Amino acid sequence: MSGFTPSTAASTSTMPTSTTSLERGDEDPTIKFTNAQDIFEIINSISGDFLIFTNVSPSDFAQIDHERSIRRRRFRWRRYHAESQILIVIIPTRLHETLHQAIYMRYYAQLCRTGMETTWATIGTTTFRSSHPGGDGGEGDSTGGPMPERKRPGDWPTLVIEAGHSESLNQLRNDMRWWFMASNHDVKIVILAKFDRGESRIILEKWEEEVATRPGATTTRRAAAVQQMLPVLKQEITINRDEATNPISYNVTRGPLVLEFGLLYLRDPGPQETDFIIDIPYLQEYAEQVWDQV
Repeated sequence: MSGFTPSTAASTSTMPTSTTSLERGDEDPTIKFTNAQDIFEIINSISGDFLIFTNVSPSDFAQIDHERSIRRRRFRWRRYHAESQILIVIIPTRLHETLHQAIYMRYYAQLCRTGMETTWATIGTTTFRSSHPGGDGGEGDSTGGPMPERKRPGDWPTLVIEAGHSESLNQLRNDMRWWFMASNHDVKIVILAKFDRGESRIILEKWEEEVATRPGATTTRRAAAVQQMLPVLKQEITINRDEATNPISYNVTRGPLVLEFGLLYLRDPGPQETDFIIDIPYLQEYAEQVWDQV
């Protein structure tokens, strides 16, 4: 294999210090790009679900994206950052797919039980482009939004679920911030599912945005205030695997997972409509499903 120098974030060159820079964890596998052919070779050779490629120009990315279409490869572009020339790739292993799909499908099953499945569009891994200039784009793991409000091509989902095994929690949080900002705040809920094999646990984080007020300019209007939307961690659920028990058990802390109807559907709930609850017994089943893929 030619041209690749695998490394961790700790041994790579310094990232840009602008507001669009990435925060990488020490475990994020990072590789310097040389040519499109080598990208396919390295993806074929790894067992994880996540890679960062540096030095990928917009023309390089266009070539790689075209080659992916020709080869009909199923790996996803988690994110392409044109300014910093960073390409983040997701390889959909069985473990990775179970991490996000088992949560999303539980939510969708509740829609079906209440007869609301026709009011919801599963958007899946559609490629989304930032509303800001620069050519940034990305593909989610599980995504969806209400119909008819979010059924047109180019409409952003209200719900995004992103999963990570090889990907650090810091990098997953970068993903979360990108969805809120790139969509111009059309995305309402981002769920992060991080599998931590070393600690025998799964971490689920639910992020939403809230309006924050910070001091504004003091030159002419000392009392001015600038409003901005900031991500807020609304829930952090940990599912710990206990191998000392027989059978093996899964202990859920700070559950269940609650998905607010109003944020998903962009309206207040009507009669017989309520928030969607993914309860503790299912979260225990979910964890067992995930570990079955290890």
